[in-house]
Amino acid sequence: MSIASKSERLQALMAEIQAISPVLRPEAEYLPFAVAALDERLAGGGLASAALHEFAGQTASMGDDAAASLFAAGIASRASTADILWIMASPDLFAPGLASAGIAADRLIQVEAGKDEDALAVMEEALRHGALAAVVCEVTRVGMTATRRLQLAAEEGGTTALLLRRWCKASDDPLSTPSSAVTRWRIGCAPSSPLPVAGVGRPRWQVSLMRQRGGDPFTWLLEGCDAQGRVAVPAEPRRRPAPPRRGEARQAA
Repeated sequence: MSIASKSERLQALMAEIQAISPVLRPEAEYLPFAVAALDERLAGGGLASAALHEFAGQTASMGDDAAASLFAAGIASRASTADILWIMASPDLFAPGLASAGIAADRLIQVEAGKDEDALAVMEEALRHGALAAVVCEVTRVGMTATRRLQLAAEEGGTTALLLRRWCKASDDPLSTPSSAVTRWRIGCAPSSPLPVAGVGRPRWQVSLMRQRGGDPFTWLLEGCDAQGRVAVPAEPRRRPAPPRRGEARQAA
C-alpha cells in the first residue's frame, strides 16, 4: 500500500472517531488505582494520564499475555468516560473478557492494523486527536524513536497511551529494549483465591512495575480487575480461634 493510501485511511479513521467522540481532555493529571499499596509507590500518586505506558506478560504464555491485556483494559476503562480505541494485529478481542475489566462494547472502537508500523501510525494519530479516553495498541517490536513519538503525541492530545508488548518467542523479552514510556509493567498469573465451594475464584496477578520515571520499581500481588476496571489487594485470610480440646470443653461446661 502506498504512503498516500495509508494517509487517507488514517484521515478517514480520525474523521470517524471525531464523529463518535467529542474532543475531551483528561480530568486529572494522574489516574490513581485507588489502591494505597500501588498509589503510594507511584510518582504522582497514580499513572500519568497524558503519557505512554507499556505492558507485557511475565512470560510468553497465553495466560500471562491475557493478564497483561486485562490489566491495561482496566486502566483504559477508568481513564475517562470517552471511547477507547484498541489497535490489534488480528480481530481476536474477546468482548466478555473486556467487559469484565470495565470496557463495555459500546465504548470500544477496534482497528485491525496488521503490521506493527501501521499500528503505531494509527496510535500516534489517535493520541494527537485527543477525542479518546485511551488508546491501546498491540505490537511485537517497537524502537526508541517510535516510543518517543508516542509519548509526545500522548502529551499533545492529553490521551492515555497503553502499549501492549507481545512476545515473539520465549527468548525474546519484549521489555528488554529501551523505551520512552513513563512506566513499564510485567503482569503474570498467580493462583486464584480459594473458594469455600468447588470453582475458580477471582484471578490474581503478580504485578511488577519494572521502571517508572521519578520512582522506584516494585512488585505486588493483586486481584484482577472487576467490572469497573479496579484491581484490589487480596484480603488476609481470617484467623479463627482453634476449637477447645475435649477436656477444656468439659471444664467450661
